[in-house]
Amino acid sequence: MHLLAILEYDGTEFQGFQIQKNGRTVQAELERALVEFLPQAERKTGRVKTVGGGRTDAGVHAHGQTASFQLGWTRDLETLRRALNAKLPNDIFVRRLTQTPEKFSARYAALGRTYEYHVWNHPERSVFRTRFAHWIPEALDTMAMAQAARRLQGAHDFSAFGTPPQGNNPVRHVRRAEVARADSEIIFTFEANAFLYRMVRRMVGTLLLVGRGAMPPDEIIKVMQRKRRAGFSAPPQGLRLMKIQYAFENAT
Repeated sequence: MHLLAILEYDGTEFQGFQIQKNGRTVQAELERALVEFLPQAERKTGRVKTVGGGRTDAGVHAHGQTASFQLGWTRDLETLRRALNAKLPNDIFVRRLTQTPEKFSARYAALGRTYEYHVWNHPERSVFRTRFAHWIPEALDTMAMAQAARRLQGAHDFSAFGTPPQGNNPVRHVRRAEVARADSEIIFTFEANAFLYRMVRRMVGTLLLVGRGAMPPDEIIKVMQRKRRAGFSAPPQGLRLMKIQYAFENAT
């Protein structure tokens, strides 16, 4: 059976999604749990190889990460989902399992990805929020940041904000770039066909320059033209992979 898992996780204690030689990763924990569903004779030496839909960095969270894999399972998917969640650590949760075409890849079949970045914009930090948001105590101009964010929409060379994870094409199509405030929380939302490495966090870091009054909104065009330096990468805890889009219905 070829399956797609939709995952959420708290990335605080992970060195990212993808398996690494050193450090705890989401992919390694997922594959370790999936091995338990192999025949008894294969559990010590077998592996259920997964393909992630996105490569979140260390400390980055997810609400709609995806992973495709193949598993010999004959019962209903809800039973598998519950059993899998029982074997996963508390900071990973499988929200849904969907059957896919045979050669489906969570990474290469993706049509788009949506990220959110959360800022806790309040004079005092909150122990209940700053694990999942970047705390900035000084006032930020949300309207100016929203104005600048709109300049990021469209197909552009985004090499000012990141590097391609593979190949050398820095052009990405940003379909949505929004900044909105909900009380003391500011949410940056970006949707694109794909993203460069560190692109979202560098865009947020640059928009925060606008919010602090250190850069006019229109200057972000000069950043994209490499006529002005982008801001530093915003820290990872505010970033969340929200959704990965696919062509077939109910994929996410």
